[in-house]
Amino acid sequence: MRKLILAAMLLVPALSSQAAGTESIVVSDQQRQMLGIESEKLKKIDVAWGTKHPATVQVPNEQLRVVSTAVSGLVERLEVAEGAEVKKGDVLAVIMSPKLLEMQRDYLYALTALDLASTAVKRDKNLDKEGVISKRGYHETRSEHIRAKTSADQMRQLLEHSGMDAGDLQNLIEKEQLSSDLKIRAPLDGIILEQMAVPGQRLEALDPIYRVGYLSPLWLEIHAPIDDVASIKQGTKIRVEKFDIGGKVITIGRMVHGEDQGVMIRAEVAENTERLRPGQFVQVSLAVTADGQSFRVPRSALIRRHGDSWLFLKNADGFIATQVSVISEESSHLIISGPFEGGEEIAVSGTSALKAIWLEAGE
Repeated sequence: MRKLILAAMLLVPALSSQAAGTESIVVSDQQRQMLGIESEKLKKIDVAWGTKHPATVQVPNEQLRVVSTAVSGLVERLEVAEGAEVKKGDVLAVIMSPKLLEMQRDYLYALTALDLASTAVKRDKNLDKEGVISKRGYHETRSEHIRAKTSADQMRQLLEHSGMDAGDLQNLIEKEQLSSDLKIRAPLDGIILEQMAVPGQRLEALDPIYRVGYLSPLWLEIHAPIDDVASIKQGTKIRVEKFDIGGKVITIGRMVHGEDQGVMIRAEVAENTERLRPGQFVQVSLAVTADGQSFRVPRSALIRRHGDSWLFLKNADGFIATQVSVISEESSHLIISGPFEGGEEIAVSGTSALKAIWLEAGE
């Protein structure tokens, strides 16, 4: 290679040493072919991706529900299991609850009392108009009616809170048939993330049965070193490696974790979320630039000199060594910025030979 470079240098007409960063190497087509010099156009990019950070997939708080029983009872049957897709209102489980029988009985008693109180208040209202009863007697009847209505409303709310819907309540009122079977329904559309009870288990009030989540969008809780946080802001784009999923930063934590001196950054992804699973560990890259003046180049295109980075920019006669700044690194490419418009051609192979000619001629 050394001999090849020296031979090529003999054919080089001139090297014009001008100001630093504008050294022009005149190279003919024959010399480029001899040295294996190939070029390609600069590719402008809008976003460059920085260092990868670990992240955990989470369900947003407003899309997560714990399904529990409002009254004590025995798990008679479970209609779904972990991983099942459910719609809001679907029956998830049936609980056999003696407590529910008592509540239904009390509700029917309250409705009967309300009916009697309603009849009494109507009667006394007419009697009051005719002056047959005293004002006090009429007001006492009204007060009794209000108490009966409040009691009935309270019992209805308790039954609704326990899990009985409007259809169940209407059926109870019309048929006056008590049932100990409490149907536990899905509070939202989603996926059963966890089953927390088994058939035959005795449950107390508020004991959990399922955990249900709606999985779009999802959160990514990213753990980043504190030194990287300064360049991150709300709206910064993120990319989930290996899944080709994009998102954006929505919150940046203020708490530094003592274990690793890292900061939690929360991002949201709304597309292709079916590829992710809650609790999954992934690698996430954050955007480090979006100025439209960044370019992706092969690693082979870059050379180093005195700690600086250079590219060989093609011109009519050959190449010009042009200094650039490296923004970030990828597996096979580098993200750089420099005095380019995009579309210019740069040397991507044979750069070692060009560097040798450049340095030799410059001495």
